[in-house]
Amino acid sequence: MDVEDAVDDYAIGLAITAASRAVDRHCGRQFGKTDTPVARVFQGFWDYGSGGYAVDTLDFMTTVGLVVEGSAVIPSSAYTLTPRNAEADGRPYDRILLASGGRVGDVTVTATWGWTVVPKAVEQATAIQALRFLKRKDSPFGVAGSPDAGSELRLLAKVDPDVAVALGPYKRMGVVA
Repeated sequence: MDVEDAVDDYAIGLAITAASRAVDRHCGRQFGKTDTPVARVFQGFWDYGSGGYAVDTLDFMTTVGLVVEGSAVIPSSAYTLTPRNAEADGRPYDRILLASGGRVGDVTVTATWGWTVVPKAVEQATAIQALRFLKRKDSPFGVAGSPDAGSELRLLAKVDPDVAVALGPYKRMGVVA
């Protein structure tokens, strides 16, 4: 990519930011990290698989500063973070299984949200998507290629197909409040 002046720097910065948000939306998770623990409220639900109440959270990779509160602070001995081998696998925790037998409503979780280290595949996918956004100005009306040559390709409001493949292992299933 040829960068010739500060105008290009500005466009590149916008493309990188837009690509990063597109990757986050595609995966249903945030790969960036908060600098300090932040409180967020989640809805608890009955998890039939574990036979108890659970809370789906945003991603977090450290338990430093982690506080889980229902009607009172819940001690760490009264919940389990999952996936169980997240730390060893370099993956984030994204669910809390509560040992409490009582009904759970809103649960406030204070954590340093996000990934400690962004996976290389996510960095590469973001770079590819940013380049696609930068090249969009060269494709009038969102069309690349030539209809006459049979190589017309519509640039849809989705991530690049190669980006989608690279991000497959990081795509979160389900919805987080």
